[in-house]
Amino acid sequence: MAVFSHLRRALLGSPAIIPASRRFRTVAAPYHAVQTKNYSTAFTKPEDQKTENRKGKWLTLPPFNITVNGASLGKDIAGRRQLTSEEDASTTTALKWVTRCCPQLPRSLVQKLFRLRQVRRETSEDSNSDQDVQTPGSRIKRVSAKDSMKPGDTIYLPITVQSLPTEKPEYHCNEEEIKFLHDLELYKDSAIIVINKPPGMPVQGGIGIKRSLDELAGTYLRHDFSEPPRLVHRLDRDSSGILVLGRTQLSATVLHSVFREKTFVASNMDLKSEKRILQRKYWALVLGTPRRPQGLITVPLGKVVMDDGRSERITVVENVTTMQSQHAITEYRVLESSTHGLTWLELSPLTGRKHQLRVHCAEVLGTPIVGDYKYGWQAHKKWKQVFSCNHEEKIKVCNKNLLPFGLDLENGSISDKQPNLHLHCKKMVLPDVSSALKRAHGSCSDHDFGDIKSLKFGAPLPPHMQTSWDILCK
Repeated sequence: MAVFSHLRRALLGSPAIIPASRRFRTVAAPYHAVQTKNYSTAFTKPEDQKTENRKGKWLTLPPFNITVNGASLGKDIAGRRQLTSEEDASTTTALKWVTRCCPQLPRSLVQKLFRLRQVRRETSEDSNSDQDVQTPGSRIKRVSAKDSMKPGDTIYLPITVQSLPTEKPEYHCNEEEIKFLHDLELYKDSAIIVINKPPGMPVQGGIGIKRSLDELAGTYLRHDFSEPPRLVHRLDRDSSGILVLGRTQLSATVLHSVFREKTFVASNMDLKSEKRILQRKYWALVLGTPRRPQGLITVPLGKVVMDDGRSERITVVENVTTMQSQHAITEYRVLESSTHGLTWLELSPLTGRKHQLRVHCAEVLGTPIVGDYKYGWQAHKKWKQVFSCNHEEKIKVCNKNLLPFGLDLENGSISDKQPNLHLHCKKMVLPDVSSALKRAHGSCSDHDFGDIKSLKFGAPLPPHMQTSWDILCK
């Protein structure tokens, strides 16, 4: 709320007069140098010029140029796009260009600037729009969020956005914590970083979360890059395994598109005939055993708001005509069964829905994941544990192995009274985005990415799941 109050004052209040000696400035943006200029005479009629002289300081964004379109490249890699490079350029709107050049500005702020008609564009072509406010011969005009950008176009924003608190607090870690973060890395190239996320570490910030993996990576996993790595997909706080981050905004956009296309293809096409450029395989320990050793779950999921809006729950939707839902598809197969009523499953989500695997296991297979008390509370109440260990000995082990960020990876196996969530992203196959970007930058012509190579990753089980595996399978 404080940010939006500040925004209201910045947009509606009278900006301070800036001396001529400070006519040009640079905004502290992480990716682009953004300058300010006085273009007041280009926007005003003579009678309004005196007023506009006080407000005529503008942030100048870098001129638009035709670069690789990340979303389109993702579709190319998925084999679903057949557009020319000229069509590529027209898909970049003024809103997209502003958010790309100024990622430090909240998207809601940028949208509000467009709604208030406070964004201008300088273009090399004249416009017949009746919304233009210009002097004869001027090429600087108001622009809407959906207007397409053309090569050489320059966007101007009100200088008042400079007064907004865009700096994020930096998280200072000690040497042990920094080493712990670097040890999580499984792979790194010019486009992506792949890490083995530990259970208990939140991926994104939120209420009550002081340090998230997203923010820590932005500070300590940049290496020699000026940009911070960005999340491409999510893992629940209590789950673990392979997590992919894009090292640049472009590579993150490409991977976002690849993940979206995966869900689109799975929801709308014949699964057997489609080449799967993106594959994820999770291991999960569940209570009970599915009726069939393997199968395909195709059940829509919907969100139910509970506790007067304070919480929500994902559930299977029985009637899609009466409740909003999303198509969700999961492949599964049994890895190992035990005589203690527990089963190891391999789960392959073909779509990317919130809590998809947890709900499909609990509500469709009738085998909730061990440690999933949100969707399997009743099953855990009925489960009779037959495993135990020396409690005093475990306390000694935990005291010897205290981990950074307050993580406890030793406890939580099936030998504990309250096991942790047993869900781990074990394997992943991704297209080689770094190679695709080099190929796309090398030529302006369209490319066939059908021969692009795949990258394969594997992540070892976290300690609590490895202990459960050893108990049941050795």
